[in-house]
Amino acid sequence: MAKKSRKQQPQSGGTPATVALTAAGVPYEVHAYDHDPAHPSYGEEAAEAMGVSPDRVFKTLVADVDGALTVAVVPVAGQLDLKALAAAVGGKRAAMADPTLAERTTGYVRGGISPLGQRKKLRTVLDDSASAHATICVSAGRRGLEVELSPEDLTTLTAAVLAPIGRA
Repeated sequence: MAKKSRKQQPQSGGTPATVALTAAGVPYEVHAYDHDPAHPSYGEEAAEAMGVSPDRVFKTLVADVDGALTVAVVPVAGQLDLKALAAAVGGKRAAMADPTLAERTTGYVRGGISPLGQRKKLRTVLDDSASAHATICVSAGRRGLEVELSPEDLTTLTAAVLAPIGRA
């Protein structure tokens, strides 16, 4: 079962995502679990470990839209629709970004990329299914660590566009 703790102040060992949330004064909860490197899906592993429905756990993906890196946040139960992502930001073509470039640009490792506290702030699109939930979970910046917050707060903090970018 996941351990829950409410962060009030940045503490040593915090991630840039939790530091950003604390600095913004946004209410959130941290969920930590033991990451299994053999699990085939980081997001599904998180949902299982926390006992949360996969439609409330969102994965953070980095794509290249017409030469600009763009963050897509979609439910772990589905996939990213690259055409819909491009359309959401007024682009023509989208492809998944090179993983090394995504890691270098965000400051996070693959499987732990958070939409919050990135090294370089990237434009962000949040799947509109998030608005159906009071809270959603996204990576807190490392494998085995998630933050739960309202989709409204995530949208505000990342200046995200809400759009239907996920598919089953």
